[in-house]
Amino acid sequence: MNQPARRVGMFGGAFDPPHRAHVALAAAAVRQLRLDVLYVFPTGDAWHKVRALTAAADRLAMARLAFAEVAGAVVDDRELRRSGPTYSVDTLRELHAQHPQAELHLLMGEDQAAGFDRWHAWQDIAALAVLCVAKRGKADSTGIAQLRALPGVRVEPLQLPRMPDSASDIRNRLTAGQDITKLVHPSVASYIAFHNLYQSA
Repeated sequence: MNQPARRVGMFGGAFDPPHRAHVALAAAAVRQLRLDVLYVFPTGDAWHKVRALTAAADRLAMARLAFAEVAGAVVDDRELRRSGPTYSVDTLRELHAQHPQAELHLLMGEDQAAGFDRWHAWQDIAALAVLCVAKRGKADSTGIAQLRALPGVRVEPLQLPRMPDSASDIRNRLTAGQDITKLVHPSVASYIAFHNLYQSA
């Protein structure tokens, strides 16, 4: 009989496309937080995104390719199957029901930490999970400091090297016909090329 997971991570995002910084964060979380499993959730209906996302099937396929090399990572499609806006608190509640004895860890970047008190039901998120923030440098960022000041919030910094990759930069490079081979996993680059994603109209 399998032992229940004791330390469970959640990493959500558009992953449009998933890039090397995403994978580095996932690998660092599994290692530094000693996670038994890290669930990676491509976002469904992203209520906070102004632009339309790439098709769910493509983002799911790219995420599965990108995170295949991260031990303990499981790409989960439940947010893509959920109707209506995607809220992190709903997914955390489902993970808590699935792993009732586990300690939950929610991964986020420093930019997300700075606006955490504007997240839907942020107090419930804080009650459910430790907030694990990717940081670059020894000192806490403004975002981490703001998190620590919020009542009931538990913060665990994750140390990462400086990686300037961003999905928007990669999309812009692809639209301009520029090379992205150093920014994404080779399998993701091949998928993008084969399916002609992010090409200019």
